[in-house]
Amino acid sequence: MKQQLEAIKSTAIAAIGECDSLAQIDEMRVKYLGKKGELTALLKQMGKLDPAERPIMGQLVNEAKAGLETLIGERSAVIKKNETALKLKEETIDITMPGKAHKTGKLHPLNTVLNDMIDIFQSMGFDVVDGPEVETDYYNFEALNVPADHPARDMQDTFYLGENLLLRTQTSAAQIRTMENRKPPIRIICPGRVFRADEVDATHSPVFHQIEGLVVDKGVTMCDLKGVLEQFAHEIYGKDTKVKFRPSFFPFTEPSVEVDVSCSECGGKGCRVCKGSGWIEILGAGMVHPKVLASCGIDPEVYSGFAFGIGLDRLTTTRYKISDIRLLFENDKRFLDQF
Repeated sequence: MKQQLEAIKSTAIAAIGECDSLAQIDEMRVKYLGKKGELTALLKQMGKLDPAERPIMGQLVNEAKAGLETLIGERSAVIKKNETALKLKEETIDITMPGKAHKTGKLHPLNTVLNDMIDIFQSMGFDVVDGPEVETDYYNFEALNVPADHPARDMQDTFYLGENLLLRTQTSAAQIRTMENRKPPIRIICPGRVFRADEVDATHSPVFHQIEGLVVDKGVTMCDLKGVLEQFAHEIYGKDTKVKFRPSFFPFTEPSVEVDVSCSECGGKGCRVCKGSGWIEILGAGMVHPKVLASCGIDPEVYSGFAFGIGLDRLTTTRYKISDIRLLFENDKRFLDQF
């Protein structure tokens, strides 16, 4: 039995020394020290020995077992150290190599222009208000002095959701809500999305953006409106920009005007951008109609005001010389990366 034990020890020591992975070490542990291992099997044969020899043989087997356990532990430590060194070598970073650039997000051109406009009007003392996109007929039309037979109420222009509900066609509805809940003086702008049943093309979209402005106070005149809009145009397009006011008509303002600015592409000489006129229309405006003030509980004999509506999409396309409004909504990364 002693010879058998020595043979097992010699074979085990050689096999453990050749192991180069933890998986192989585990196999050696099971083969020699496990419940069905060779040393365990040798211990089970001790019943065949004389009683006097059993303690001596048992001690030899236990010493062999302890020796193999120590050897397995030492070999495992060496293998772990080698594996760690190899892993570190494979994961070594060359700090002289150039780093990888991480792309960061940017503001959409619409948001860039919107933020600039908010900054401009806030510097003039305007507050920013918001209103619901789903409106009632009263706030979207009736309170704004739009008669029942006005073309703007036609189903071809407005998205109706029910008998009295619709998607707002203008952010002017927020002006009515503000005048109902605030007392003059009032100075606000209301940016937001609006909806109209337009055919999609290079200059039209069923979803677009507006910024409505409203000022109501004692002694507000058309000169105040012109001063605010001229300042706005110079801030957006530059100090050399010329501004022209043309008579127009809107149900909720009287008198009403449309505002043009000199074409930034040709300087007013005429080009394809301005269609040869030298001017580009940017907004509609006017003095708030007395009926609109009265419907909101504001005495038109005491207070007056002006309002204006700016198309954010058109302003963005003219500022960045974008030829097709659809590019603003397609989320084409190649287009957005230019801003």
